[in-house]
Amino acid sequence: MGMRKRSCAIQPRHAWRHRKHQTDCKVLFLTNKIKPNNEESKITHQYVLRRIFARPNGELDWMTSDQDDKLTDFIHSLIDSSDTILLGRKMAGDFVNYWENVVNNEPNHPHFLLAKKMVDTPKVVFTKTLDKSTWNNTALAKGNLAEEIANLKKQNGKDIIVYGGAGFVSSLIKEGLIDEYHLFLNPTAIGNGMTIFKSLDRTQKFSVIQSRFYPCGITVLSYKPKSDLTEQYNE
Repeated sequence: MGMRKRSCAIQPRHAWRHRKHQTDCKVLFLTNKIKPNNEESKITHQYVLRRIFARPNGELDWMTSDQDDKLTDFIHSLIDSSDTILLGRKMAGDFVNYWENVVNNEPNHPHFLLAKKMVDTPKVVFTKTLDKSTWNNTALAKGNLAEEIANLKKQNGKDIIVYGGAGFVSSLIKEGLIDEYHLFLNPTAIGNGMTIFKSLDRTQKFSVIQSRFYPCGITVLSYKPKSDLTEQYNE
């Protein structure tokens, strides 16, 4: 099968893939436009990616729950192209317990097939405090983050997918370990929350892979980070 192509990351409604390189980029200017008189008022903004992942205390009540079939198929394609799930310690317990409960107790759950894949896929939990995994089908990674990811990517297999949490993904972004970002934009606005880019100490530019709008209202924005100065500024 050869060496892995990428290491990947996913969180609820977010997906990322890792690579060894990540670079700087420009910040977009913000511009507003409001129409006068009796016409409809509209506002247009250009944004940088901030990516709020959850409310300040981790709540995910704002997420769109009524996924359509096409979005569900896309989510399945991400997990099907991967054979390892990465998790941060703080998220691991809730993640593993939730999907195992669906598989064991809710055979009619609309996401039962996805739950089965989540349970059956081997998981690696990154931790500095745990000495032993208490979860099924799960191993611990306790070493240097970049070295652990590099070792996983050297193994034969598919991509590696990351589901969070926010602090863990933020560390991966800071170290330039993400190959692809699949960002699930929900039709919801909240004033404050956890952002996955909080640890980024430089400006990061991206190349567009694709964008897809789904009938449930979610737009998936797929990017890969520009990996060197030549790629970044030769536009």
